[in-house]
Amino acid sequence: MEMTLNKFKRAIQQRELQIGLWSHLSNHVSTEVIGGSGFDWIVLDAEHSPNETFLLHQQLQALTEGGSHPVVRLAWNDKVLIKRVLDIGVQTLLVPYVQTAEEARAAVAATRYPGAGTRGFTGLSRASRFGRIKDYHARAQDEICVLVQVETAEALDNLEAIAAVEGVDGVFIGPGDLSAAMGYLNNPAHPDMQRIFQQTVARIIATGKPAGILTGDENLARQYIEWGCTFTAVGADIALLARASEQLAARFQQVKATRVKAA
Repeated sequence: MEMTLNKFKRAIQQRELQIGLWSHLSNHVSTEVIGGSGFDWIVLDAEHSPNETFLLHQQLQALTEGGSHPVVRLAWNDKVLIKRVLDIGVQTLLVPYVQTAEEARAAVAATRYPGAGTRGFTGLSRASRFGRIKDYHARAQDEICVLVQVETAEALDNLEAIAAVEGVDGVFIGPGDLSAAMGYLNNPAHPDMQRIFQQTVARIIATGKPAGILTGDENLARQYIEWGCTFTAVGADIALLARASEQLAARFQQVKATRVKAA
């Protein structure tokens, strides 16, 4: 059996625009639905969603045929969590709250086997197709993509050093946490934050690494792409569901109100 190639990693290395969607619902059925919608990548969120390893495993299976590349955002920069998601077949990781080059190196090391890192060995994981990919352990790191998330003032201070770490494949701006850290809680659209985001995108690009970001605002998403973001998430499944269900309910509440008035 052949190794699965990480097309997303190759795409961002070539600076090919990748449009993504965030997934919070933690369910294999909803994941299968959005996985066939045409997005280049889907983030399976395990930081701010009730996602555990077994649920992630199911969602990876659900994304097998849809065409969207799965990216798992971990709950934390922890080598045990990294080991577990790699073993179920995750090839692209989004590591939150990376503030220093040392933390970035630790994240990368957790994705490499001894000799290059600290990843624990198993011969029968889903990642190796249960031992059927005979050269999996020798080639695995070539297909693993490590994205680090910068979301504090300290991370901004260390941005160039973080991006320079060997094995870091991309730098993702965490707009919510970074805005909170800079004094603009729940207000990433504030002009001051937009200036910081633009400057940060430019700094990331200057390091030679691709930049990424998330927003649910279509106009901002288009702006971030114009600034040079290579991998941009343009919404979230739970927001789409909430918005669509509210709009439908509101329309029929109007119907109900009309009937009551007529009676």
